[in-house]
Amino acid sequence: MELNGIKPADGAKHYKRRVGRGIGSGIGKTAGRGHKGQKSRAGGYHKVGFEGGQMPLQRRLPKRGFKSQSLKFNAEVTLTSLERLGAAEVDLLTLKQAGLVGELIKTVKVVKTGALTKSVKLTGIGATAGAKAAIEAVGGSVA
Repeated sequence: MELNGIKPADGAKHYKRRVGRGIGSGIGKTAGRGHKGQKSRAGGYHKVGFEGGQMPLQRRLPKRGFKSQSLKFNAEVTLTSLERLGAAEVDLLTLKQAGLVGELIKTVKVVKTGALTKSVKLTGIGATAGAKAAIEAVGGSVA
């Protein structure tokens, strides 16, 4: 193999279509743009969502809903996942290292889903009333 013999694979390259280069090419004169109108002219085009001056769809529809940006910093942990974790003392760092909550999380709350058999001491983590009762029933504590 020599440097002067290297070629791209078959079908890897496409020739650039040159439009408006005479009637013999098959795409001369209007160059595939049709006759008249904004689309046929050189320079500029309308913006995305433009409907020719008619009120665009995104402005015709009412604004609705709200998504709180603080949601990405809050997380929930179930009793089942605490059971599987098997740690005697649980805090935010422990949950992050175990992969139960994301790295951005700042506030964690334990919810009563599943059951707990081991005693667990929660530090700096909230719990719902039902979850707190379940944790204290097995000898754990919520601080």
